[in-house]
Amino acid sequence: MTIEEVKNELNNHLGKEVMIKYNLGRNKYEKYHVTIKELYNYIFLVQLVSDENPEIKSFSYSDVITKTIKITY
Repeated sequence: MTIEEVKNELNNHLGKEVMIKYNLGRNKYEKYHVTIKELYNYIFLVQLVSDENPEIKSFSYSDVITKTIKITY
């Protein structure tokens, strides 16, 4: 999988809700229910789907390629 393929896949789901599973290492994970907000050259921004705190997080396309994060559409 290349960066362009990841960008195209994320662009198809821009503005939609997805689930991100973030690998912290040592069998520790964080799960986020997010909306894909913006795509840039090297990173993409997501906004947490939360009533009280709509936090924005950024991830790189290489995080998807190296399987540091897993996106479920």
